[in-house]
Amino acid sequence: MFDVVLVDDEQIILDGLSRAFPWAQYGCRVVDTAVDGRQGLSVVHQKRPHLLLTDIRMPNLDGLQMIASLKSEFPSLQITVLTAFRDFDYARQAIRLGVCRYLLKPSRMEELHEAVAAMTMALTPGGPSDLGTDEHEDPEAGSFVARAAIRYIDEHYAEHLSLSDVAEHVYVSQWHLSKLINRFAKQSFFDLLNDRRIQRAREMLADPMFRVSEVAYAVGYADVAHFSRIFKKETGKTPVEFRAGIR
Repeated sequence: MFDVVLVDDEQIILDGLSRAFPWAQYGCRVVDTAVDGRQGLSVVHQKRPHLLLTDIRMPNLDGLQMIASLKSEFPSLQITVLTAFRDFDYARQAIRLGVCRYLLKPSRMEELHEAVAAMTMALTPGGPSDLGTDEHEDPEAGSFVARAAIRYIDEHYAEHLSLSDVAEHVYVSQWHLSKLINRFAKQSFFDLLNDRRIQRAREMLADPMFRVSEVAYAVGYADVAHFSRIFKKETGKTPVEFRAGIR
């Protein structure tokens, strides 16, 4: 039996899909529904369904990011998008990220039948495949998530930033994000974060108007001594020595 999760911010659509579609005909059962994207992500992590039918234009959620996050963490998950958002480039990106079908509302019943048939056929022959991370991860989805995480770090490195903060932003677990950053950036999260901070610190130290303590706080370090240790580890010089060398 294939487990299905439905996500849409319109309850009438959830009710209709749950009750009107003959899921049993395809060896499927609806195990849960969600009324927004964040709830949907939580449900997928809890229920580990084999199939997901979801809208992607919901409040406070980037649809492409959601798709990439799910496909990178759960590569066996079969996803069909059911949306009123008519944008060819968006649909093309969604397909590239691993979506099985991209259906426009209002969808015809035969389109839904074809989508569900395609998703069940894509799963392991002979029975449901085991949803979870494995050696067959989707590189496109993983790259999408890693790039989004790195952009977020680039924009927020000066803040008190943790791996948990970034993972929450890109909708994956801390463990999975750590693995993706190591794979695509060839660095750990903390090395990447320190690189961004020290790069900016070097620029600021070239301006004598900034004190070392001001530079440390501006790039995200709450402790000047810690900043100095990291700076010397990265550059081979203390901030004072670095500044003296560029005069």
